[in-house]
Amino acid sequence: MPSTYSPELRIELIANGEQSGTWGATTNSNLGTLIESAISGAVSVSVTTANQALTAVNGAADEARNAVIDLTTTTAANFAVYIPPSSKLYIVRNSSAYSATIYCSTALGNTTAAGTGVVIPAGKTCMIWTAGANVVEQLNHIVGAFSTTDGLAVGGNATIAGTLGVTGTTLFTGIPSGPTAAGGTNTTQLATTAFVTSVVATLGTAATKNVGLLNTNVVQRTADNSVPIGSTWSVVESAGVLYFAVSGVNKAKLDASGNLTVVGDVTAYGTV
Repeated sequence: MPSTYSPELRIELIANGEQSGTWGATTNSNLGTLIESAISGAVSVSVTTANQALTAVNGAADEARNAVIDLTTTTAANFAVYIPPSSKLYIVRNSSAYSATIYCSTALGNTTAAGTGVVIPAGKTCMIWTAGANVVEQLNHIVGAFSTTDGLAVGGNATIAGTLGVTGTTLFTGIPSGPTAAGGTNTTQLATTAFVTSVVATLGTAATKNVGLLNTNVVQRTADNSVPIGSTWSVVESAGVLYFAVSGVNKAKLDASGNLTVVGDVTAYGTV
């Protein structure tokens, strides 16, 4: 009876009574090459087409069996890589300047997706897992405290169920889901467009008028029009109060209770 091969890692399984006097070479290859690469092997793969399958063969070294895959590309465009339709955990580094989508193929070596894939952005490293059809992120939850000594960049929406304490700079390229962070030393005030736009206060004295706010642009002008409609306004947080200023001069303030008052010479209302 000839050898067969394991379904997940394609390791040669010697049949009873086979390879008398030569089975040692097969065993050494299985243990020293194939299993070792699956546990700790790393391979660099140059992607040359928009859709490319990792090499995957029975009983011999290939790309798909490795634990770590480092991708580069000559396509000058986003690309897709196909892994075998079998259960496996991968660490994939996208060293290219383009997005890489990882799919399982429907059959060994083809470029037909068996299910959903995972997009790995340019320059990022991800841990992914598959049972043979869909490719998913391996890690999406951390139990216990999480800390980083470097900057934390949030590219999508951030949902925070607990307390957000910021002692450095937080860069949001998406839209924060909460309107403010608590005032205090070295905290970041999250003045979202939706929150600030919704704040319109009516003040009752002759010296003050309605003031509407749109992010860092205040939609009003000063009495002498020295600050025309559409001017860029800065937003500064101090002790739980947002101050809206032009050229460093405060014109209005918004406290933590949502009370908006005019502190400068804003005396006329306008629109942009």
